[in-house]
Amino acid sequence: RELRQRILGLSSVTERPNAGIHEDAFFVQGKMFMHIHGHGHCDIRLAKADQERILAEGKARPHRWAPEQGYVTFMARDEKDLAPAMELIQLSHDHFAGDR
Repeated sequence: RELRQRILGLSSVTERPNAGIHEDAFFVQGKMFMHIHGHGHCDIRLAKADQERILAEGKARPHRWAPEQGYVTFMARDEKDLAPAMELIQLSHDHFAGDR
């Protein structure tokens, strides 16, 4: 899928398919920074300040089970959702890769 290819195009990203309850988990620097449950359900881990800002701006929903770990949920259902999804994923990637 297009979103998966874009995620794998980020520097130093590795994928672990069927990682526990996640269908696809993505790692950078050995840390899982996001996972996809299927049907475009993306759980993205952010720095706490980024999480607060993204939620306040309405760009994602609070994660159902682990909001205290910085996770937000974004539903990437079709082509128009790719750019906003990648904005959040890039933010997460850069944080966990140490690029910001």
